[in-house]
Amino acid sequence: MSAVFIVSAPSGSGKSTIVNRTLALDPKLLFSKSYTTRAPRGKEREGESYHYISREDFEARIGRDEFLEWARVFENYYGTHRGYWDRAQAAGNDLLLDIDVQGAAQLRERIPDAVTIFVLAPSRGILEQRLRSRGEDAEEVIQKRLRGAAEEIRNYKLYDYVLINHHVEESVHRLRSIIEAERIRRKRMEPSMQPILESFGMEMD
Repeated sequence: MSAVFIVSAPSGSGKSTIVNRTLALDPKLLFSKSYTTRAPRGKEREGESYHYISREDFEARIGRDEFLEWARVFENYYGTHRGYWDRAQAAGNDLLLDIDVQGAAQLRERIPDAVTIFVLAPSRGILEQRLRSRGEDAEEVIQKRLRGAAEEIRNYKLYDYVLINHHVEESVHRLRSIIEAERIRRKRMEPSMQPILESFGMEMD
């Protein structure tokens, strides 16, 4: 059974960098690229970080129940297509998702044993500095993101793990440790245990 790992964070926390570096180091992870109605930023290209579609197309897909989760964030839609989950299970891979708090809550309802990780910047000041250093957003947008971050952070207790992103490499190491630990935990009752139990005259429950 494939595992699902959900990573959430306020914008500017360094989540995307951590996720991308983790994916580069773990060939058993399949990354679910979200669908969105927002325009590409900077050097973003179709199919690299997101699938960019129109609002009309997105709403039609909602009507066809194509998304495992979807949410409206800052006037744009974001969603996880169920095809990625099907693909991960067929290939025997684990699925890694980079989604917001709203989407994570929806996905936990559909996949209750999903593992959730919340990434935090060390302080509000550092978060603001990171948002400004990207050079992508107007002042109004930056202030909206900071207000949104304050609301999202209130949900950190709903997550299984919290990573405070002081240093990217350290955070990547910790995320990979979480993934490996969860893989080991999930494998503890696999059929390979059957002969061991039988040698003790026991059966699997």
